[in-house]
Amino acid sequence: MTVHAERRVVRHSPEHLYALVADVQSYPQFLPWCLAARIRQQDDVSLAADLIIGFRMFREKFTSYVDLDAKALEINVRYAEGPFKFLTNKWRFLPHEKGCEIDFYVDFEFNSRLLQSVIETLFTEAVRRMVQAFETRADTLYEKQLTEQ
Repeated sequence: MTVHAERRVVRHSPEHLYALVADVQSYPQFLPWCLAARIRQQDDVSLAADLIIGFRMFREKFTSYVDLDAKALEINVRYAEGPFKFLTNKWRFLPHEKGCEIDFYVDFEFNSRLLQSVIETLFTEAVRRMVQAFETRADTLYEKQLTEQ
């Protein structure tokens, strides 16, 4: 079982960060190890998505259900099918005087012991790079709004 919980303040609005994380289709453009994303179904409050993740010799496809609560600025991800025993991921975007406090939680375990052991050894670095990728993407998309304030 691999768990990570983090709270981080970033200089963008909660609404912008919510929109960035909810835009699953764009993940391959900026997220390390995300090779492809396909939205199977989507409406105003949920989506089902297939993601292909790859790292070195590993390449896996998984499907998840994503519950979108734009009013509360929360995103909850539930695992549907693929290489995991389970996967839970939660995002909350809270107003903060310096922009937004992101409350992030992920808990997962792969079916494959080999893949799980590889991920566990690299997990801290992988999470750091993923969080940095979201921050960099937010800077790229929303920098103009920051300079206009």
